[in-house]
Amino acid sequence: MRTVELPAGERIPALGQGTWYFAERPDRRAAEIRSLRTGLDLGLTVVDTAEMYADGAAEELTGEAIAGRRDDVFLVSKVLPHHATRRGTVQACQQSLRRLGTDRLDMYLLHWRGSVPLGDTLAGFADLMEAGLIRYWGVSNFDTADIAELEAVPGGGSFSTDQVLYNLSRRGPEYDLLPYLRARRLPTMAYSPVEQGRLLGVPALAAVARRRGATPAQIALAWVLRDGDVCAIPRTANPEHVRENAAAAEMRLTDGDLADLDAAFPPPTHKVPLELL
Repeated sequence: MRTVELPAGERIPALGQGTWYFAERPDRRAAEIRSLRTGLDLGLTVVDTAEMYADGAAEELTGEAIAGRRDDVFLVSKVLPHHATRRGTVQACQQSLRRLGTDRLDMYLLHWRGSVPLGDTLAGFADLMEAGLIRYWGVSNFDTADIAELEAVPGGGSFSTDQVLYNLSRRGPEYDLLPYLRARRLPTMAYSPVEQGRLLGVPALAAVARRRGATPAQIALAWVLRDGDVCAIPRTANPEHVRENAAAAEMRLTDGDLADLDAAFPPPTHKVPLELL
């Protein structure tokens, strides 16, 4: 499995699993759990969730899926901005840990910018690290100016990742955010790397996939992983799609593939505000 390096030197799989929209339909629960477990078997051991997802039920489902295998998992969750005071961050994390059935998170993220001062949230993260409840902390949906503001706060430069929307149709981060993070040797975590499936019917992507004997999803994922400093967290409740995704981690796109994809999905030529889903 291809890996990316965190600032502390630890390496994690470049391809993980997301849980957004999990636990919202009882008829899909068994398939969602099976998919997560299939991913773990295949080395997709970065598992991303959040207290927001299904009002905590996605964390409960994730906890069930990883039961007995916690030490195999690099577990990520997120605190909602309106919970992100110093005390609220600690309380939210404790609640997430109870739902997940674990004593620690490997990464805890501020889900997006809110009205709580960043210094208060960072104090909460520091308390959690001191207590051994989280190993690393980071942010999500932070644009370049947000990162600069974060770094100006005491201790703000010790974050470990920025999780953002990034895929072939959402290339805005390439203009300044990804280079900003790359210069600081910080990995990016990409959510919705296949645009929740909407990319898969694009003819140019399908053409590259046919030429490579791959699926469009595999090409889209291989593209996101191409530079070696992005961890992608696709979400699927289909174990066969998990196997398909896992195979993409070892694909290397050719210069011709990349040129064709650039022609269909042009890179940004100016600053594009960070997009959200």
